Amino acid sequence: MEKLYFESTAGRLYYNQAGYVRLAWLPGRLTLADIQTYYEQVLALLISTGSHRILSEHGQRSPLPADAQQWLTTNWIPRAQTMAGTHHCAIVEGANPMHRLSTQSVVSAAPAGFVFKRFDTIREAEGWLAGWRGLITELYRRRASPAHAKKPGQSAGLFS
Repeated sequence: MEKLYFESTAGRLYYNQAGYVRLAWLPGRLTLADIQTYYEQVLALLISTGSHRILSEHGQRSPLPADAQQWLTTNWIPRAQTMAGTHHCAIVEGANPMHRLSTQSVVSAAPAGFVFKRFDTIREAEGWLAGWRGLITELYRRRASPAHAKKPGQSAGLFS
C-alpha cells in the first residue's frame, strides 16, 4: 500500500508501508533546481517516516545533468546518510542508454556505505529492499536479546 506524498515536474514521491520511499520519475528534461526540490522532499519523507530505504523507478527519466550528479554525490547522499540513516537504494533502470550512464556516474561516485543495486523490475527491487529490512530487524532483535547483552569488558558491536 502506498501513499502519495509529493508531486512535481520531476515525478511522484510515495511512502510505501513496506518501509521504503518510492521515487516515480516522469519523462522530460529537468533543471538542477527541479531535481534539488524533488530530492529535498525525498529527504523530508525519509526523516518523517523513519524510512531508511529508497526505490527509485527511473522509467523514462532523462539523464541527470552533470551538476545534478555532483550535487547528489557530494551533498544530498551524505545528508541522507546522516540525517535519515539511509544507506540502501534500489534502482529500477530506465530504457535510455544515456540515462544508464548518468546513473552509473552517481553510483560510482557515491560516498562509502551507500549501497545501490540495479534491477529490471519493481518486483525484484522490492524483494531486495525487503531482504535488507528483514536483515536489519533481525540484527537489532539479536542485539537486544539478553543472550547478546554486553558483559563487562566486552565490546558491543552490531554483529557480536
